[in-house]
Amino acid sequence: MTSTFAGHTTDQDRFDLHPALDSRLLRDVVHPSRDLWTPRELRDLTSFVASELTTGLLGILEYSAERRWWARLGLTEGVELWLLSWLPGQGTEPHDHGGSAGSFTVLEGRLREDYRYPAGPIRSAVRETGDALGFGSGRAHQVLNPFDAPAATVHAYSPPLVPTREYASLLDIPDSIPPLPARRLPLAELRRLADLEGP
Repeated sequence: MTSTFAGHTTDQDRFDLHPALDSRLLRDVVHPSRDLWTPRELRDLTSFVASELTTGLLGILEYSAERRWWARLGLTEGVELWLLSWLPGQGTEPHDHGGSAGSFTVLEGRLREDYRYPAGPIRSAVRETGDALGFGSGRAHQVLNPFDAPAATVHAYSPPLVPTREYASLLDIPDSIPPLPARRLPLAELRRLADLEGP
């Protein structure tokens, strides 16, 4: 589903882009040389992709009643980029991102996010079309679509493919969220794992 960018010999096999979005515009913002992205950089990335590549994203977007649908938009050794859809009633379990920083931007529709930092209160927010947020590794959340209309979001995580931990409730997150080991793997292996696991 992705194409390997081979614009320069030195960049060959350094990152993948979804073929429908493989453009100079996206190549310029997905930096294969960047090892780790900050929450702010991830927020800027998802916001840029959602606002500047809307037509391409809507051309890819699907909805599935069986489970949440997703498509990988980009992958480097430092970041993963995804498009997700949410039909009414679909959502995640409470989870953290295992030590990865993350971001999501609402492409269309709206979602409710319940989130908690260790030892803090559970907070809730409605994320509307165009809303973008970045978050660090010490945060757990649950994302739901309790509304009547479908929604879609663009997500990014760095480092990529760090396993998530699920919880029975956001009340169950520990006083600190220790990072899980990042998979410092070559892109070919990260690509294989991303195809197996999804976001």
